[in-house]
Amino acid sequence: MSYIPPEQSLIEYPSAFPIKVMGAHVDGFVDAVVAVALNFDPGFDPATVETRPSKAGNYLGVTITVTATSREQLDELYRTLTTHPMVKIVL
Repeated sequence: MSYIPPEQSLIEYPSAFPIKVMGAHVDGFVDAVVAVALNFDPGFDPATVETRPSKAGNYLGVTITVTATSREQLDELYRTLTTHPMVKIVL
């Protein structure tokens, strides 16, 4: 990933930043995503989580909206989510 200087960022910090996470529709998936979100945004409100099952119900899309405070925070959050064993895709 190339370095983008803060003055060239398209995101103003801090800002509300939605992230969609997809994984198997299993017990504990939403809790795992919420735990990661809270790790990076202590003020994250789990009541704001939106979920959407896939057509067949095998997968679950979870949208979290975190308060983004820096590019580094978002990069690390994405890295943590994408390497989580329950997570299939992060958008």
